[in-house]
Amino acid sequence: LRSAFEEFFQREDTFTLGVGNGAQVLSHLQALIPGAEHWPAFKRNRSDQLEARVALVEVVASPSIFLQGMEGSRLPVPVGHAEGRAVEVDASQVALRFVDERGAVASTYPANPNGSEEGATGFTSTDGRVTALMPHPERVFRVVQNSWYPAEWQQQEAGPWLRMFRNARRWVADN
Repeated sequence: LRSAFEEFFQREDTFTLGVGNGAQVLSHLQALIPGAEHWPAFKRNRSDQLEARVALVEVVASPSIFLQGMEGSRLPVPVGHAEGRAVEVDASQVALRFVDERGAVASTYPANPNGSEEGATGFTSTDGRVTALMPHPERVFRVVQNSWYPAEWQQQEAGPWLRMFRNARRWVADN
């Protein structure tokens, strides 16, 4: 199995998205993923409980193929994990971070629901082909899936997180 994973991650025509438990799996495979050697480990939330809520995140400039063109966006996103606290964070590989209502990096609970260093909650490999996110943007890719949304979103079907999947499709078409 190890050799199959190594072969997959070495190929330049593949990409991977790990969300929630998938992000935890990818963090355990980091030694096999080129450019992910410094990803953090995910530990028990500081609250010592499952956190299931909506949080505010900011997309950080990164090479992630999923997050291209989304840099600087501050978006609501569901979280649902008990072991999402990123420790030993390398800021150069952060792709997503929790922020507070003013847009500042969230360092305290509940704006940072797991207690991750520097609010870090999403990471990407140096080439951007592998991305690990603890929040669950796949749960709100349509506007109506959000518990709340601004009035300007009412006239559209696609929520802002759908762009991640459109970016992946574009990457496939271009490669």
